[in-house]
Amino acid sequence: MIKKIVIATKNKGKIREMQDAFTELPVELLSLGDLEKDIPEAVEDGDTFKENSLKKAMHYQKYTGVACLADDSGLEVDVLGGAPGVYSARFAGEKANDADNNAKLQAELQKHGVNSSPAAYQCALTFVDVNDTVLQSQGFCRGEIRKEAKGNGGFGYDPYFYIGSKSMAEMTLEEKDAVSHRGEALRKMAVLLKEYLQ
Repeated sequence: MIKKIVIATKNKGKIREMQDAFTELPVELLSLGDLEKDIPEAVEDGDTFKENSLKKAMHYQKYTGVACLADDSGLEVDVLGGAPGVYSARFAGEKANDADNNAKLQAELQKHGVNSSPAAYQCALTFVDVNDTVLQSQGFCRGEIRKEAKGNGGFGYDPYFYIGSKSMAEMTLEEKDAVSHRGEALRKMAVLLKEYLQ
């Protein structure tokens, strides 16, 4: 039997990564954009990525009546004391886009008088089924934030996040998936879902 799962995002980059990760599973993935419903946005007021992904998954599962998978992820920069953290998507304000957030990130580095800083991407995934089953996984990726943007791929802070000499935005989907926080969390979730759906 094919399991329908709503992915709690309209972010096409995230959806593509998730579809790639679950090709071996008996699932049909839908995005919020695929649904004809007008669903209110989930309130993400948790202190951690894990809390926010659980809030999102429960919220959208309730409103869609379908099993839901939600991700909450972001960037933690050492020199900024772990910021932007859970505020990564709205670092420069509620209506901020990637360019706004990256500009704010660079301004903050400048305030601290540095050109780069060790940093980590973190991803928390939560699956909530219609029977209230909850599965959770997390992934981490260490790297460095730099002043120079490189590459046209990826999204978010990827052009400024380097692993070695390459930014995440310069990597192919396969390269990124092998090292990224979301790739790790998705691989763990695929194992959990495989066991659960058997």
